[in-house]
Amino acid sequence: MTDQPPQQDPPPIPGHVLDLVEQSQADTRAALDQLILEVEAAKNVPLSNSVMLPREEFIERMRSIRSTVDRLLGEAVEGLPEELRAARWMVREREAYIARTNESAREMLVKAKQRSEELVSESYIVSEAVEEANTLIRHSEKEAERIRLEAEDGAERSLSEAEAILGELLRFVHESRAALHEPLPPADDVPLSQ
Repeated sequence: MTDQPPQQDPPPIPGHVLDLVEQSQADTRAALDQLILEVEAAKNVPLSNSVMLPREEFIERMRSIRSTVDRLLGEAVEGLPEELRAARWMVREREAYIARTNESAREMLVKAKQRSEELVSESYIVSEAVEEANTLIRHSEKEAERIRLEAEDGAERSLSEAEAILGELLRFVHESRAALHEPLPPADDVPLSQ
């Protein structure tokens, strides 16, 4: 028996996503390190702490870094597991659904108010009109609240699942990095022939 815990499999993500993220991180770090070195080595403006840099070249390089990072991160997002993209879509759909139901509730309130005003104008059914309007308003408010709570619950579940997947991904990346930096065990001494 071994004292080590059983090795857990990494979360199911495509390897190219990690490659893209690592490439983006390495490329960005290298480009920014180079820019920092250039700023540190730049000549000072006389009688000032400011430095002289070729503005257009510096700006162009910064734009190049930004576009490279945007491209690589876009490719990484496209390579994320389908569950994350599905969760993102579900959140957007729920938000649209909430907006539609809120609009429907507002329309119901407007209709209820119009209807109550019509009924109020007829003196013999004033009390019925007020009661019906209040019932419609309460029903609309309860329905809107129920729909909002369901949408929030669904969004929370989706975000929790996405958070768990991303947490696993981050843990796996950290473990992989740590494993890369672990020193190799020393080689066994080879006996010399006599």
